[in-house]
Amino acid sequence: MMSGVLIAERARRQLRRAPGHIVSKLMAWIEAVEEDGLEATRRVPGFHDESLKGKRRGQRSIRLSRQWRAIYEIRTNRGAQLVSVEEVTPHVY
Repeated sequence: MMSGVLIAERARRQLRRAPGHIVSKLMAWIEAVEEDGLEATRRVPGFHDESLKGKRRGQRSIRLSRQWRAIYEIRTNRGAQLVSVEEVTPHVY
């Protein structure tokens, strides 16, 4: 059962410097997760939801644009799942 989406303080600071369209797309993703659930939102091709590897194992990312990514984790608290957005950063190619 999904209870909501939390934006970590680090991600909040990064969002202050992000372009407006990036903030809007993240808010649309958060709304979709809260309304439709994480599993349904993962299947939306526009977000390119993918699991990460290496030192980021256990985290997932979504694409907010060709350059910008949001990194999130799924946490469980007393049986309820919570999605925590940890970072919103430009991707380094």
